[in-house]
Amino acid sequence: MTLPDLSPGDWLSLAWFLLCWFGYARYSGLRTRAHQRPRLQDALQAHILHWIRIMQQRDNRMVDTAVISNIERNATFLASSCLLIIAGLVTALGASDKALNLLADMPFTALVTPHRWDVGILLLLIAYIYAFFTFTWCMRQWGFASFLVGGIPSGADTSPPLTAERERHIEALAQVVWLAIYHFNNGLRAYYFSIALLAWFIHPLLFMLASTWVVAVLYRREFHSRTLKALLHGLPETS
Repeated sequence: MTLPDLSPGDWLSLAWFLLCWFGYARYSGLRTRAHQRPRLQDALQAHILHWIRIMQQRDNRMVDTAVISNIERNATFLASSCLLIIAGLVTALGASDKALNLLADMPFTALVTPHRWDVGILLLLIAYIYAFFTFTWCMRQWGFASFLVGGIPSGADTSPPLTAERERHIEALAQVVWLAIYHFNNGLRAYYFSIALLAWFIHPLLFMLASTWVVAVLYRREFHSRTLKALLHGLPETS
């Protein structure tokens, strides 16, 4: 098996892209474990646990199941979109000649060889296949959460103090919901980096800049966004 015939700049930009994607995911997790500034998802986890504790005290949980269903539909839509994009990318593999002629006529683009075109399409395919499996797993987790909601006893049976069994049930539901949101976030991250991958077809330097830009956007939204500040400000005192 031989490596694709790519220029040193292509290999460098590809290595930078992979470092940005996997490096940021690693950095985000390590920073949270070090108990530094909380992530958007960490603040949301406290609100999830508070929501579940309130939910288990009421008899009518139609609103709660509607919330789960609405979020599950978002994952379903994105998973379906992945299938359409994957089908389009497979078609693009067979239309490389027309695409190469089109890119050759564009100004400010580096020479796009057939190898470079195929590698770019394959990278996009990998990103969207990963996103598809991540979103479908997220959908299953929301289904698991629905079953756990159905297993919560009526409000009359959950008045404080809660038994150890009830407490474990609440914690399990909160963890499943958190994992569903975690995988949804990972799927969205694949969408973000697939946007950066489009720059692969233009120029290696632009590809590196696009990858860096995606990391900057993700970092700001996850650690310094106004949404995070609002979630932290609204944390219940018992959390």
